[in-house]
Amino acid sequence: MKKISLIVPCYNEETCLPAFDREISKVVEGMQGYEFEILYVNDGSKDNTLKEIRQISERRGYVRYLSFSRNFGKEAAMYAGFCNATGDYVAVMDADLQDPPGLLPDMVKILEEGEYDSVATRRVNRAGEPPIRSFFAKMFYKLINKISDADIVDGARDYRLMKREMVDVIVAMGERNRFSKGIFGWIGFRTYWYAFENVERAAGETKWSFWKLLKYSIDGIVSFSQAPLNIASWIGVLCTGISAIAIIFIIVRKLIFGDDVQGWASNMCVMIFIGGVQLFCLGVIGQYLGKTYAETKKRPHYIVSECSDSQIKKIG
Repeated sequence: MKKISLIVPCYNEETCLPAFDREISKVVEGMQGYEFEILYVNDGSKDNTLKEIRQISERRGYVRYLSFSRNFGKEAAMYAGFCNATGDYVAVMDADLQDPPGLLPDMVKILEEGEYDSVATRRVNRAGEPPIRSFFAKMFYKLINKISDADIVDGARDYRLMKREMVDVIVAMGERNRFSKGIFGWIGFRTYWYAFENVERAAGETKWSFWKLLKYSIDGIVSFSQAPLNIASWIGVLCTGISAIAIIFIIVRKLIFGDDVQGWASNMCVMIFIGGVQLFCLGVIGQYLGKTYAETKKRPHYIVSECSDSQIKKIG
């Protein structure tokens, strides 16, 4: 009997957990030929999420959980799940039911056929999502696929089912600045993309604001591409060339016409422009230096303050 581990990151999801528990229990009961392990990861929630998880753990013998000492972020929660999952197949699933548990039997069936190493889900539409957010999301997927080695499909979710071999590789990639969608694409393996209609949250509000998503996308680009550094370098070359042409023009004008260069306002505009370009390039370099600095400190991805059993890795 093969074992399926479900990793469920949770941050302030007390309103969603009862509904999620009901839905996932139906799936578990309907898949009699498999052993299940559901691993809830409480990412430093400030509401009663941990209390709900404890109650679910008492009712369901197949439920394990771990609770962080503070909020470390979804990426750390997913990594903690990968480190502690023991199943032959491992899946990541959100607790808000936007990752339909009912898709799991089909995903397992596809994986059992042996042609693929993982089954990943993607939304075919973004119904219910603000138009501007959808536009920038599509632009991000197009951009990162062009400038990096990460193969990320538009509409890709973190919801995917993977074989043990793939999970072991993900755990071995111990980088601190994690961008899981990029990691899934970068490591390769044969992936089947399972398309489904967008599902709205069961309850509560999304924890991902536009600015958080923007920051997350910048982290993804910095983690998987050196294109921003190359762009900054070429901007520097371009500005240097323009400056050299301007200097030659000023010298020639002085020698031929003998008049001083007029235009204090235009000079100030040029200086401000060049200063802005320099600060932009320094900012790009700073992003990479900051990520490198964070990696060199080798701090743990997460710290567990409470867990369901002694087998949980408390620092990772």
